[in-house]
Amino acid sequence: MASQSSAAIAPTGNNPFLRAVAALSTLAGWCSAAMIVAAVAITCQMIVIRFVLNGSTVWQTEAVVYLVIAATLVGLPYVQRLRGHVNVDLIPLSLKPRARYVMALVTSALSIAIVAVMFGYGLEYWHYAMKRGWTSDTVWSVRLWIPYLSIPVGFGLLLLQLVADLVALLTGVDKPFGLEDN
Repeated sequence: MASQSSAAIAPTGNNPFLRAVAALSTLAGWCSAAMIVAAVAITCQMIVIRFVLNGSTVWQTEAVVYLVIAATLVGLPYVQRLRGHVNVDLIPLSLKPRARYVMALVTSALSIAIVAVMFGYGLEYWHYAMKRGWTSDTVWSVRLWIPYLSIPVGFGLLLLQLVADLVALLTGVDKPFGLEDN
């Protein structure tokens, strides 16, 4: 099993902003893990009820779906902090340090712009669901603003982590793409 090296974690230095964002991202990671554990526990409970006790389940499947989706969204900043997203570094490796720095700035700015749009639309969608009292079309009839809250929370925290990564790059706390100059 491969282990995560500390070099792959986004550095914070002594910057209080970077440390605060890192703490929030780590908390989001723990919350995401707790949601996965809850989804597994609910799935096990559902299996016992349906196949052992021959009973019906009302809320379990929907809860598991919402928990797994929320865990994915809320876990985004933690994965970004650990540099766990898919990374193709062929081009950055072949560039000179200055070009690599510029490419990292452009990539960061584009990532921030895209995630900011997702955050904005997610916030609007969540607000509509809450304001209009949307519920799921199931027997459980979940108020949809509750699971939809994971959209702006997840993308908001990812946006914050991306901004922290850009700040770390601009202040020299982190190297472009985490690569050392040759």
